[in-house]
Amino acid sequence: MEKKTSKTGLLRRFLPYYKPYLPTLILDLFCAVLTTICDIVLPMIVRTITNAATDDVGSLTVRMILEIAGIYLVLRVIDTAANYFMTNIGHMMGAHLEADMRKDFFSHLQDLSFSFYSNNKVGQLMSRLSKDLFDVTEFSHHAPEEILIGIIKFVASFIILLGVNVPLTLFVFLMIPFLGFFVLKIRHELESAFYSERSQIGEINAQIEDSLLGIRVVQSFANEEIEREKFKKNNETFLGIKRKAYKALGKLHCVIRLFDGCMYISVVAAGGIFLMNGAISAGDYAAYLLYTTVLLNTVSRLAQFTETFMQGFTGIERFYEIMDVEPEITDAPDAESIENVTGDIRLENVAFKYSDSGEEVLSGIDLHVNPGDNIALVGPSGGGKTTLSNLIPRFYDVSEGRILLDGKDIRKITLSSLRSNIGVVQQDVYLFSGSIYENILYGRPDATYDEVVEAAKLAGAHEFISALDEGYDTYVGERGVKLSGGQKQRISIARVFLKNPAVLILDEATSALDNESERLVQKSLERLSEGRTVFTIAHRLSTIRNAKVILVLNEEGIVEHGNHEELMAQKGVYYNLQMMAES
Repeated sequence: MEKKTSKTGLLRRFLPYYKPYLPTLILDLFCAVLTTICDIVLPMIVRTITNAATDDVGSLTVRMILEIAGIYLVLRVIDTAANYFMTNIGHMMGAHLEADMRKDFFSHLQDLSFSFYSNNKVGQLMSRLSKDLFDVTEFSHHAPEEILIGIIKFVASFIILLGVNVPLTLFVFLMIPFLGFFVLKIRHELESAFYSERSQIGEINAQIEDSLLGIRVVQSFANEEIEREKFKKNNETFLGIKRKAYKALGKLHCVIRLFDGCMYISVVAAGGIFLMNGAISAGDYAAYLLYTTVLLNTVSRLAQFTETFMQGFTGIERFYEIMDVEPEITDAPDAESIENVTGDIRLENVAFKYSDSGEEVLSGIDLHVNPGDNIALVGPSGGGKTTLSNLIPRFYDVSEGRILLDGKDIRKITLSSLRSNIGVVQQDVYLFSGSIYENILYGRPDATYDEVVEAAKLAGAHEFISALDEGYDTYVGERGVKLSGGQKQRISIARVFLKNPAVLILDEATSALDNESERLVQKSLERLSEGRTVFTIAHRLSTIRNAKVILVLNEEGIVEHGNHEELMAQKGVYYNLQMMAES
């Protein structure tokens, strides 16, 4: 994710986002051209009137002045309309670009693998998704306008002033590269500060999210002060970064103001000498001062736009850092959908190790599970039980060997098709913020209301749902905090009932529940398991005694297998685990 791309490369990748809005961009730039006309024409008007007054005052009539004023007024009306378009429609173009990038960013996040989320903070991603892309909006709208306006004013002023006095014009324009040198030097400080600022905002967001989602733990341990100190530290780090950014901005503004002063006094002094020697007229001198103002405003505007420019480019850079992360789990080019799944699963010499650490978790796993079999996975923590179950829906890919579903390598099955046929009930239930109905419907979004209710009945959840004041429309709160653990678990089971998968994975689904809740949920799980191929990861061994086959895993792989009676008779690892559980 630390991959860096040149600014030219970033810009080349960013430009296609303008394509759907090209007509708006062209019209926006045309309006930008119109807004420069008044600035360029006004000095010429002053020059004409001043020269007429000094050369032949009789040629200066009221009609002439009113005609010139009328022309300028028309230009100002056009300028006003053009500015309105740029402020309204132009900004909306930038907002559309932001929305398109946010859509692509969020869509890409949906495809990234479990390992990515294991190594990245949600708060950092939220910062990239919100603040960074807002800065891109400002950049995408203003950058083309500012650059075009700057070029037009710079070139027009140079050409017009050359026609007035070549030596004075060259003298003035030779000063501009010095400003450019200092601006570029300060730009590197700004770039570094803005990137650090965005990263630290992400850290603050991550800590806020972590603290607020865990507020019950924080308060139960009376650790509010610890959280305040953590936030204070992050906040002060951010303040330090902002201090660097504003220091660089301060330098930039000082350089610009100093340059303005030097340029003005140089033009006033040099122009005065030329005027004294008769090299230029009074009108030319006045026009020169006004064009110098136009030129300085343009240079200052472009220099000050450096802040928006750098923030926008930082946002684009951070956007593509995530977009360049390739999903580890993808569909093979020849992947196909699978239908009428029976649940026959075969693992052939399966091995797995984490790509980041290289630690091998599983090796040499051979297993055949017939349709409808109930397989229990037990063993010490770190033995690979959850890892093995995560390989079946391809949350991770095997390092060696292969897994077959109904005789077909799961890597040759589309992810959508594979996972739509596998249901997972976990210990840590996640309910989305919304109603109970919406959370159950998540299992199959096209289901009817009656089907949702039927799934809830099968999961043993209908009774408690109906007893709630708002029934199925009850708001569950963030992560389902308004419901008990047993209630949340039964809703998650109802969600899987609605999905109706051929293969079921139960990952310690009852280990966090009290005895009464466990009894209710266990009944729901038994109903859910009927007619399906089931993998049960068990913490409480009492829940898997009726499994057809119990596999005992440790760091050496599958060390024992058989039903409960057979394994107890062997008096091996399973027997010892059972004795420890009963003691």
